[in-house]
Parts: sequence; structure tokens; C-alpha cells
Amino acid sequence: MSSLTRNASILVFILLMAVMFVTRFHHFGSALNLPDASMAVFFLGGLYLRRHWPFVALVVLAMGIDWAAIALAGVSDFCVTPAYAFLPLAYAVLWYGARAYSPRLRGTAASLVLAFAVALACASLSFMISNGAFYWLGGRYAAPNMAEYLARLWQWGPLFVRTTLAYIAVALVLHAILARLARTPSPILRAG
Repeated sequence: MSSLTRNASILVFILLMAVMFVTRFHHFGSALNLPDASMAVFFLGGLYLRRHWPFVALVVLAMGIDWAAIALAGVSDFCVTPAYAFLPLAYAVLWYGARAYSPRLRGTAASLVLAFAVALACASLSFMISNGAFYWLGGRYAAPNMAEYLARLWQWGPLFVRTTLAYIAVALVLHAILARLARTPSPILRAG
């Protein structure tokens, strides 16, 4: 995919920030709140924005939202442990995996299916990093062991990866629609 124009990049960046802001306060979602889209935001940012500074800005935004949720909104700080330092690495897997695939992204079905497969691989690895860091380094489990870690990975991994892929699937469908519209001549131009 060719690079976005400056205005399109700014619009995508603002949209991704808004999606993260709206969904991150309530990580699991509810009847009133969408599930956390942060993992999808980082993948889509890498796919469309590619540059390094938006990645850093989104990491800072994620941390700021977490701080506000805990300090101002009374959200539990259970997940904030020394393992929290591994979140930028987990997000980098998503961003830079998508960034590596981005030049091959087209509006074709094959390209979009491959983008989805890359998203699956990146989301899975990202979750293993964040969940593994929390389990092994978070200090929340008295006697961590591989059997318990694998059970917890299997318990939570599909939920997080499925949620991430749902957001990405919506974005890729929108990508396909916009790519098709860009290739279709306007009826107004044909009539004139």
C-alpha cells in the first residue's frame, strides 16, 4: 500500500486515538462499553501510519488512559505490576508486524486475508508477551509454573485475540470498500 497523505495520516491517527480512548477504560467490555481495542489500534497504526512517532504517542496515550482509569475512575490496579513495562514490547510486535506487511496491502481479497493472518500471528505473540510477563514477573502468583501459565494463556488468549481480530476485520472490510470505491469511476464524471 502506498503511504497515506499527510491529512489522511492525521485523520487515521486521530481516529485510532479516539478508538483507544473510548474502549480502554473498560478492558473487557459490557453492555454499555466496547471491549478494549488497544491491540487492534497498534496493529492498524503499524499498517497505515508506519512511522515511529505515532507508535510512541499511542503507547504514552495508553499509559495515560490507564493512569486516569486507576487514579480518577477507580479502576483496579491489579494488572499494574513490574510486568507492565513489557506492554510497549507487546504493542511493538503488533505495530512492527503490521508495518512489515503494509507495503503488500492492497484491496484484493488475497491481500486482505493475508493481512488478517499476519494480524492473527501478531496478536497471538503480543498476548503471549503481555500475559507471560504478567504471569511470570507480576508477583500475583505464589508458585508460578508452566502448567498453570499454559492454562491461563489458553483461558484468556482466545478472548483477547478474538477481540483484536474482530476490530481488525472491520477495518479491513472498510479498507476493501474504500479501495473499491477509489477504483470505481464516479457516475457524475461518466455522465459529464
